[in-house]
Amino acid sequence: MSYEKLNEQIITLVGGKDNIQAVAHCVTRLRLTLKDRSAAKTEEIKELDGVIDVVSNEVAYQIIIGTHVMDVYTEFMAMLGLTPTDSTPKENKPKGIKGIAGSIMVVISETMTSIVEVLLAAGILAGIMAIFTLTGVVSADSPTYMIFDTLRGAVFHFLPVFIAASAAKRLHVNQYLAMVLAVTLLSANIDGVEGLSIFGLQLQTIGYANTFIPIMLGVWFLGLAVKYLNKIIPKSLHYFLVPVLSLVITLPIILIIFGPIGTWIGDGLNAFFNLLMTTVGNWIVVAIYAATQPFLIVLGAANFTYPIVLNFLGTLGYDPIFNAAATISDVAVCGAMVGYFLRASKGKEKQTFGTVSFSALMGITEPAIFGVFMKYRRPFLAVIIGGGIGGTIAGLAGVKTMGMVWGLAAMPTYLAGGVNNFVWMLISVVVAFVIATGVAYGLGIPKEKTVDETIEEEELIGRSNTQGLKQAGIGKIAEGEVIALSEVSDQAFASGALGKGLGIVPTEESTTVVSPVDGTVTVVFPTKHAYGIRTETGIELLIHIGVDTVNLNGQYFESFVTQGQKVNKGDCLAVYEVDKVKEAGFDPTIMAVITNSNDYLDVISGNTTDADELLTVVF
Repeated sequence: MSYEKLNEQIITLVGGKDNIQAVAHCVTRLRLTLKDRSAAKTEEIKELDGVIDVVSNEVAYQIIIGTHVMDVYTEFMAMLGLTPTDSTPKENKPKGIKGIAGSIMVVISETMTSIVEVLLAAGILAGIMAIFTLTGVVSADSPTYMIFDTLRGAVFHFLPVFIAASAAKRLHVNQYLAMVLAVTLLSANIDGVEGLSIFGLQLQTIGYANTFIPIMLGVWFLGLAVKYLNKIIPKSLHYFLVPVLSLVITLPIILIIFGPIGTWIGDGLNAFFNLLMTTVGNWIVVAIYAATQPFLIVLGAANFTYPIVLNFLGTLGYDPIFNAAATISDVAVCGAMVGYFLRASKGKEKQTFGTVSFSALMGITEPAIFGVFMKYRRPFLAVIIGGGIGGTIAGLAGVKTMGMVWGLAAMPTYLAGGVNNFVWMLISVVVAFVIATGVAYGLGIPKEKTVDETIEEEELIGRSNTQGLKQAGIGKIAEGEVIALSEVSDQAFASGALGKGLGIVPTEESTTVVSPVDGTVTVVFPTKHAYGIRTETGIELLIHIGVDTVNLNGQYFESFVTQGQKVNKGDCLAVYEVDKVKEAGFDPTIMAVITNSNDYLDVISGNTTDADELLTVVF
């Protein structure tokens, strides 16, 4: 067993066999579900010879091994007494309150994430309409305003429909059955109607518009009902009876039980935050969240605010805490990266800091956090100080966010809360930006953390023919937009832990992935989403199609090569259905990295879609 020692160390450091609930793997990492995460000695695991890094989030405890993970996994399973087809020890199946709570949080987070774009559009539209009315372009009494305001309001009024579709997809329930329940709750005969009763039982008067808890619980119960009915009804009658019976069973449960539960939870949240605002002051929460949001993003816990914000918007009509704090934090992240941009002396560093600062300004901070913050650490302090002070100002001024919006594009929406609301928000973000920029610039870029680039990239290429340096090109991989590796959503790739490279955002619904080099196929992952190629000069290239697409088990992918096969530049490796991958909820971005980058002087990205060579390996 080639990896027996490594696997023994991993099993011991994660808390022993009894702490392992489930095991899976993708092309580079072991994915463990642990009974008790706190029992795992993460820092010690990171130091093991053979471990690249550890990523711990709500999805799994992921130990990044490299492209030989399949061999490690096979031995790991054997040492646990399992076969690769049985990844979960029976005695360790997830159970208990902790396991249930974790599953609930994952479902809520993923359900909310799927509809964020719709909510964001409604919030930005509110800001645009506020600008038009303030400048006199459109009157608030005009039919034009009424039409567009109806579009904005419809998003929140029909929120249960969006929640139903998203939750049904996550819970593998028929989406149309789920939406039928949602539109029934919103009908004029039920939504907010007084004096309703069912089976002689008086129902509480509940307005289901703008709510999400009743329908989410209803979709969960609908799934249970369908599963049970499928067991007791003959298969020949499933098509006719299961849909109608599942709806007839679930609707009364929502009206009698889940509707009141949703009302109690909403009232409880409002009571808690009202108490907070009238006693201690909600400014403390705004300040703390604005200062610490990057840490929550690293932990994969930033989405926990979605249900609370939606409850605020549905009951108060505005969010007094989280979205303003999120925007201030995003701008502080941007400021920290601008500080590093001003401090950097090398062209490559300036390009990186400039790119991630712009994405942070637009409300997308993951590239900065995983690509820079995790590497240098000091920018976290800049956001703590800048974001904390900016959040304090916004909290004390009582800034309100009038929709599900954040980032630079969200700024006009604060006019919907009045001019003073906008002015104080503007002051808050400017203060956060300036302070974070100054702190990051003052702290500087740690020399021990920067990449050893004593020879500039341009010099390397220019000197390759005159001073004995050689170079090898990595050509076209697929049609799409080339992006920096730090911009991809997979932390392991974005951080550079797996090697230097780039990302490709596909532009065609059916995308063909070709070999960019002449070489030998060393890895063809069983799920057809990842390929390894080794050139004659020893360059080891990994092409990984999509983020977490291992979970699709090969669906929507077609492979055209086998392990050990010789390929030429331009030969087809795989074809995948980009639109279907997106519909399944996965990021279809292709990541290409040189996994043995440390064996070479540098790996330089062409960084343009039309470049003849996407990557240049200098040695």
